[in-house]
Amino acid sequence: MEPTFVHSNSVTKDNAYQQWFGELKSRLRSHQVKAAVHVNTEMLEFYWSLGRDLVQKKAETQWGSGVVEQLSLDLKDAFPGVKGFSTTNIWYSKKWYLFYSEEFIKLHQVGGEISMPKEFGAVPWRHHVEIITKCKSVEEALFYVNKVIEEGWSRRRLEDELATNLYARQGKAITNFSNALMLPQSKLATEMLKDPYTFDFLTLTQGYTEKQLEDALAHNITRFLLELGSGFAFVGRQMELRMPNGQSYFPDMVFYHIKMRCYVVVELKVVDFMPEFAGKLNFYVSAADHLLRSADDNPTIGLLICRSKDETIVQWSLEDINRPIGVASYQLQEIVDETFKMKLE
Repeated sequence: MEPTFVHSNSVTKDNAYQQWFGELKSRLRSHQVKAAVHVNTEMLEFYWSLGRDLVQKKAETQWGSGVVEQLSLDLKDAFPGVKGFSTTNIWYSKKWYLFYSEEFIKLHQVGGEISMPKEFGAVPWRHHVEIITKCKSVEEALFYVNKVIEEGWSRRRLEDELATNLYARQGKAITNFSNALMLPQSKLATEMLKDPYTFDFLTLTQGYTEKQLEDALAHNITRFLLELGSGFAFVGRQMELRMPNGQSYFPDMVFYHIKMRCYVVVELKVVDFMPEFAGKLNFYVSAADHLLRSADDNPTIGLLICRSKDETIVQWSLEDINRPIGVASYQLQEIVDETFKMKLE
């Protein structure tokens, strides 16, 4: 019996066919991603071993200062279809290995051959180059390596976070979380906040008001969410918290943190921190717990972002507050530029 051929137009309109074709596309993309990760890992393993050889064989001493340039030419000649054998990449492979090897020896090994950590295979080569050229310690570098893996950062995102020194800012807000939250929630909440927050994506004129700052952040909500960090979802601005007696209050911004499973109430201040700010935010957090929080949610967290702060005044203001509150400052572009200028000088 001869097979029956169905016209292609009929096939493409068939729901079962479309579902199957959709599954095939998803499956192929999954294999493509796995293949790309595998190829990336294999190439990184090669770069790591190449850097190790250059160090252990003391190649420049043994074969002269031009050995890297010659090696680049020889590798390109032997593998004409393979990219990544530039002189620059070979030098970076040595720098990459050296950057980590001494610390790994000190922490994990007495002697012997040092293998590339498995998690490095999930990070593209150019990301690794950015990290080792911008970071001052292995601890800082591993912080960014883990962020790239956990949050899938693009190279542009990595460059931005390195430029604003996320490592030094992450988890640095002043909080009362250790007293107001149970473990591990208090640890996660502390890591969730930064200090300072960098609002370099805003353009504000001198003498801007609190409303103008809030307007600008709302207008640039995507950038603001990126600065807040992974897991934040925007719920609303000037959300009404209506009391049982009919009176209403309106916090500046309300977010929900997906990983923490809690609401985050954000208040903005364009002046230095004052103790009364903590009391007002404490009330908003309490109101959100009563009016927004469900049985499955964790306690609401308050975040006050102000122009600047005195750490002692903040710490004393939070001592007798039972609701979880964090206080951080923010920077605009002109302050960021001035900080970089001072560091360069």
